[in-house]
Amino acid sequence: MLALERGGFSLVVGSIYPPLTSIRHPQVERLQAPVHYAPPPPILRLWEEKIRAENRWPEQLIAAHEQKYGSAAKAATRARNATYFAELFARNRVGHFHVHFANRAAHTALFLKAMTNLTFSVTAHGQDFMADLGNDDLLREICAAAEFVAVETEYSRGLMAQRCPDSAGKIHRVYNGMDLTNFVGRAATVQPAGPARILSVGRLVSFKGFEYLIEACEQLRQRNVHFRCEIIGDGPLRESLQQQIDALRLRAVFTLEGALPQDRVIEKLERCDIFALAATSDDKGASDVFPTVILEAMAAGLAVVSTTMAGIPESVVDKETGFLVPAGESGLFADALEILCRDSDLRSRYGSAGRARVEKHFQIETTIRPLRELFEKQSQGTLASKNTSSASPRVAYLIDRWPDYALPAIETELFEVKKRNPDVTAFVCEFAGDCRLTAAMKRLALQLEFLPDAMALEAEWQANPKLVRALEDDRANESPRPPADLFLRQARFALTLRRMFAQRNISHVHATSSRALIAGVLLKKICGITLSASIEAKSLVPRDVIEGALRHAVGGRIADRKLRERVGDPFVFDRAGSNQVLIRSVRWFKPLDLTRRSGFWQEWTARLGRWSTGT
Repeated sequence: MLALERGGFSLVVGSIYPPLTSIRHPQVERLQAPVHYAPPPPILRLWEEKIRAENRWPEQLIAAHEQKYGSAAKAATRARNATYFAELFARNRVGHFHVHFANRAAHTALFLKAMTNLTFSVTAHGQDFMADLGNDDLLREICAAAEFVAVETEYSRGLMAQRCPDSAGKIHRVYNGMDLTNFVGRAATVQPAGPARILSVGRLVSFKGFEYLIEACEQLRQRNVHFRCEIIGDGPLRESLQQQIDALRLRAVFTLEGALPQDRVIEKLERCDIFALAATSDDKGASDVFPTVILEAMAAGLAVVSTTMAGIPESVVDKETGFLVPAGESGLFADALEILCRDSDLRSRYGSAGRARVEKHFQIETTIRPLRELFEKQSQGTLASKNTSSASPRVAYLIDRWPDYALPAIETELFEVKKRNPDVTAFVCEFAGDCRLTAAMKRLALQLEFLPDAMALEAEWQANPKLVRALEDDRANESPRPPADLFLRQARFALTLRRMFAQRNISHVHATSSRALIAGVLLKKICGITLSASIEAKSLVPRDVIEGALRHAVGGRIADRKLRERVGDPFVFDRAGSNQVLIRSVRWFKPLDLTRRSGFWQEWTARLGRWSTGT
């Protein structure tokens, strides 16, 4: 995606599911494209209702898939997941979409195409179509519907062509590519003397062959080879692998490190001597077709020991950039490791040759060319979705939690403001899934932007340690300061929102509650935008903290009369907001607003516009 952006493509990224862990690839921060996560399931059901009302719900296709592929394929769920992205892609004028991995996301693409008539393409790897998708008939249907299918090796092209012979002509090899700026190479580092350091990286699953690597290391010890071995990764086999290590009494020389961020993996690669991956196949026939980590090891200037499994020989050249042995042969694997452990000069030659091979064949700017050419053929150039956000300053409404019965008038306010300024965007930090949605809430829900779940927020937090420390230091120097739990929650919201605001040209944020005000202050400091706030009549946030935070705002409304008197201008007393009983009693009359004088919302929207432009 980064290479495509450098080549002039403007991308929109959609993620059906949030990440499973908080470890995030460090290069994500360089991505210009906004990442849109599917909203919470109750909101997706509202999108389904909308698509149904527009007669775009693919009922016949769902029924056909349920009959052909059974309930395990979850056809209705895949279609529901597609509804949000159908609207998102239309709003961003996307002309073609690409699915990475031939798995349930590719299945979702069939329903998205049925709803929108958009063309799509797929990148397939190996385990995705061999195991994850679980049905070759479905794979053939996906390939038939796709404009093209990219695969990462000649080996996988052969596999796909066997499974999908009618689509063989649209299957194209597109190698994984390396950004060599991320690797300094062996020449730039000095390796200390001592035991040979062997590294392996991968998810702890059966087709990675880690049990054979452990067996090979036991043989190395018996042969009096001085070494240390480390595996980076986590997965379901961790406990059994550790038991194998302990049973062979290898704990002193063999370590299961667990999962690490990508920058730490690269650091480990550049500090070891040999990269080893004893790749094999599992009971279902799934295998690691073209392990990216092998290319990363070669880019780092490492000699590689691996197997002749799948597409690995397309990257590693036996006895030139390392050694390849048959899968499952731990004795032969030990022989290859022993040769390299005992011969540092050979390690150096193989490592240099591997780096040269990556430079010649696997640099990202080289490997991306066939994919670029395939994309450019689609939709007469409409693939590159242009950024449709307005160039003029825009206003964000920040909602801490929604629905929130402590803010009974927020739906009316957003209805009135958006009626007068469609460019106002409301962001919901946390969806309250336990609340019943009224008819007005359901209408509003499809206009709201929902932040991703807690795991994605934590990933953003951990990926920005310098900014996190700066925010924490700033809080430590404040007096009064927000309570720690409130600050940490709102700061996580602010870090994620800062990218969303930048991508949407937000210049002013209106915090709709005292809790949202804390995030609003942080966003003002991070993004340099202006801030206003509405403060509810009864707040759980300490009053002195609210007063301190309001010093950062250009104005707003306060429903607490005593607080308004203490703060003074430019804040106004929100008489209507102070009478929540009246608001609740008339909320069912929406869109009529019987709690405010005529012309109030026109004046308020105009004020937001002036704040957003600094006038």
